[in-house]
Amino acid sequence: MHPLHLLILLLLLSSVGYYIGRKKAFAVAGGTKGLHRLHSRPVYYGSLTAMWCGIPSVVVYTAWLAFEPSIITGLVLNGLPEAIRSLPDGRLNLLLNDIRNLVDGNIVSAAFDPLIRQAADRYSHLKQISFTSLAIASISLSLLALIFIRSRIKPRLRARNQVERIVRYLLVACSMIAILTTIGIVLSVLYEAIRFFQTVPVTDFLFGLKWSPQMAIRADQVGSSGAFGAIPVLAGTVMISLISMAVAAPIGLMSAIYLSEYANRRLRDMVKPVMEILAGIPTVVYGFFAALTVAPFFRDTGDLFGLAISSESAMAAGLVMGVMIIPFVSSLSDDVINAVPQSLRDGALALGATRSETVRQVVIPAAFPGIVGSLLLAVSRAIGETMIVVMAAGLSANLTANPFQAVTTVTVQIVTLLVGDQEFDSPKTLAAFALGLLLFLITLALNVLALVVVRKYREQYE
Repeated sequence: MHPLHLLILLLLLSSVGYYIGRKKAFAVAGGTKGLHRLHSRPVYYGSLTAMWCGIPSVVVYTAWLAFEPSIITGLVLNGLPEAIRSLPDGRLNLLLNDIRNLVDGNIVSAAFDPLIRQAADRYSHLKQISFTSLAIASISLSLLALIFIRSRIKPRLRARNQVERIVRYLLVACSMIAILTTIGIVLSVLYEAIRFFQTVPVTDFLFGLKWSPQMAIRADQVGSSGAFGAIPVLAGTVMISLISMAVAAPIGLMSAIYLSEYANRRLRDMVKPVMEILAGIPTVVYGFFAALTVAPFFRDTGDLFGLAISSESAMAAGLVMGVMIIPFVSSLSDDVINAVPQSLRDGALALGATRSETVRQVVIPAAFPGIVGSLLLAVSRAIGETMIVVMAAGLSANLTANPFQAVTTVTVQIVTLLVGDQEFDSPKTLAAFALGLLLFLITLALNVLALVVVRKYREQYE
């Protein structure tokens, strides 16, 4: 049996517990005529039984699978000779990976040390014992919980209160997982960034005008000392984002105003889904379009006028990226504008305002906080885009104000620095985490700025 099959079995037991709980509630009440004697509706008794059957066993199942690999690895490692256990960490990890690959069947070659194959057999045996114990423990716990909660189902049992309390705890746990995950990501990036700044000064990183993260990683290797000035990378990110927003913001906002205020329902129902198809197109397709169509168009047009335009330019990437994020601005702005109460429009029209005046002076101010939110989402989407920039703008970190030159962005450099086999003691690799921390701070600043703007211009409408 696969662990996933066991999880499905536990969920089925929980479903069975739901029906058993409901049936017991009906039996305690004496049928449908006696339901008024129960504190809660029968569905709450069934839900409470299902929760008791499912939650403890699933928690045990998750914790068991989380700690199982490290425990089994430790037991297998203790069974190996001292000469093997005293190997350096790198070689020992490779050896353990070979053992796991043998267990999983990823290596079928017979050219292995008998000791390693014996360790793989022991690993497989311990894994079978662990899974059998997990199945027995989780199923037994689920059945014991079912028996316990079934015996407690009585008319005075506050099933609804307990169900709501458990749901509230689950919601709090989910919220804490999201918060702790965010904190963990930030701390991990911050830790690696601090290691980078111990090698490269912060001032050189923030104010340097040259980005060339090439380092000699061996003493006998000839290489550059590296230049880690982030200004060219940030300049490219800002340039491409501004070009994309110059395309997406007016087109998306105007299309949202037209669809919500001027278009008839039939046209709106036809145009809006077609526009939102743009959001479902993979970014690599946009990258192909930018690299094969838009960039050559700018280059050929420049040749006609005697201008030197690069085959990879910020303009090509920014325009295509702007087309890609039009649905984000349009769809969200359209929803926000439609949420403005109709009474505000009727009042403005009754006072003699034209439709355009109503849109400009009433609808847009009322929907302004939501519009700012949609624009912020579009900016974040533009800053975080990678594939279009790689294919259309290139990898060169050029500090230029010319949008027809090749530039790069923060996300592209992060991907470039972390691709392939890298040593995480090298400033070249750690620079990716410094860029990630910088990008996080920029995004955080944009969010704070948006909150300030929204709070300043928000208007309350009854």
